[in-house]
Amino acid sequence: MKRTILATAIFLLGVSGFAQQMATGYVFEDQNENGKKDRNESGIANVSVSNSQQVVVTDTNGKYEIPVGDDNIIFVIKPSGYVPKINENNLPEFYYIHKPNGSPKSEFAGVKPTGKLPKSIDFGLIPSEEKETFTALIFGDPQPYNLEEIEYFTKGIVTEVEGIKDVPFGLSLGDLVGNDLDLFSPYIKAVKKVGIPWYNLMGNHDMNFDATEDKLSDETYEAHFGPANYAFNYGKVHFIVMDDILYPDPRDMKGYLGGFRKDQLDFIANDLNYVPKDHLVVLAWHIPLFEPEDNNTFRDEDRERLFSILSEFPHTLSLSAHTHIQRQDFFGKDEGFNRDKPHHEYNVGTTSGDWYSGKLNKEGIPISVMRDGTPKGYAFIHFDGNSYKINYKVAGENENYQMKVFAPKVVAKGRRTQAGIFVNFFMGTQGDKVLYRIDGGEWHPMQYTERTDPSYEFLVNEWDLTEELMPGRRSSNPIKSTHLWRGNIPTNLDTGKHSIEVKAIDMFGKTYTSKSSYRLEEAI
Repeated sequence: MKRTILATAIFLLGVSGFAQQMATGYVFEDQNENGKKDRNESGIANVSVSNSQQVVVTDTNGKYEIPVGDDNIIFVIKPSGYVPKINENNLPEFYYIHKPNGSPKSEFAGVKPTGKLPKSIDFGLIPSEEKETFTALIFGDPQPYNLEEIEYFTKGIVTEVEGIKDVPFGLSLGDLVGNDLDLFSPYIKAVKKVGIPWYNLMGNHDMNFDATEDKLSDETYEAHFGPANYAFNYGKVHFIVMDDILYPDPRDMKGYLGGFRKDQLDFIANDLNYVPKDHLVVLAWHIPLFEPEDNNTFRDEDRERLFSILSEFPHTLSLSAHTHIQRQDFFGKDEGFNRDKPHHEYNVGTTSGDWYSGKLNKEGIPISVMRDGTPKGYAFIHFDGNSYKINYKVAGENENYQMKVFAPKVVAKGRRTQAGIFVNFFMGTQGDKVLYRIDGGEWHPMQYTERTDPSYEFLVNEWDLTEELMPGRRSSNPIKSTHLWRGNIPTNLDTGKHSIEVKAIDMFGKTYTSKSSYRLEEAI
């Protein structure tokens, strides 16, 4: 049951340690799209507004009140059927920064002093036809460390999706740049070329490293992109975007740790109070909730509270990046998610791939294959009501390129061999069906295996065995892939070339195919 705004404000003022005054204003229908509330423009009722911790809803006139301190960002949570104004860089304008004294002094500039709190902080929204079936474009870790890598990102990724149609917005999953926060502006100019509204979130390489407490580590990010924690609706999907990096690491005040402050988890809980249970909740952050090889990368108690909050919602998905590999994780009751349907987290492959390493392609751009054998690329998430399907798009390849088949070029006829046919199914996960057949014969299941991808090993070995330096930079050492399958090589066939066909069925029921071959010769 919803409280009145006044009662909510009084309650929140009592429990909030930072609240000194009340911000008030209107969420209104911006008919002339000038960003100002004109007399003839009506308010919009039942729209959520937040100060990054508390959440209130507008009354029948579109008015809200919410506590505000001396370091707050007030923002509207975009309802379905409306869009905020987009600035000249295609960044949505849905927030107001209130920092009367500006950001603390830092190596990279933060927010300039904003002065006194305005009498009314108004948010204009523009009516927009939103279908429940839509597609979002997702970038993981652009992470350029210099202007040359901005060019790699622009030419290798942005140019490929420039002018894309029928995609209402995009989202980058952190590490927008690589430690040099002066690269935020070149990054923004690059992504602007995609030509659609673009949301962002903060990664561990986007922080103010001279910050002495976590809540001050996002000051330069805020100056360029606004709140590091926010939400919006589109169709029947509710998106929650979060900074999940605790810096400095609260355990030893060195480095960083995945997790959330209490006020951040409060925001998620307060926000979801106004989200229908039959909607899909999509959460986006940088660091994955869990790392199979290292269980010390995310604070357990934060994950536990998050799972408790989400357990009431039957339809959820989370998106992460950070690892520079691609992985599907599922959290069920054994992992502390008390719900019959496991929670799916998609750890998205990155646009920078393996940090712009590897050989250069014909355009002079590093191929950047990731350590698990996933080529660099980006994702499309296709939403239909409260359901979703995901496609990973390999940069520079057609949309059907979804797997890499590795097999020896020549094998001795009639001899047993420990060599195998390996298939790296980029979007795959254990339990998916991957089949193969030789020369159009009977289909046989391939064996799921977790090991390094031999096709990626080959790329690294090229660098280690070459007698002349190659342009570019050596790729990182290989790691285990979580989407690799193996099949035996038949050697009891005639000498000559033999075809390999592979068929893979992903978790969404879509079938992909690929082909390769090997040759049998008489043993010497």
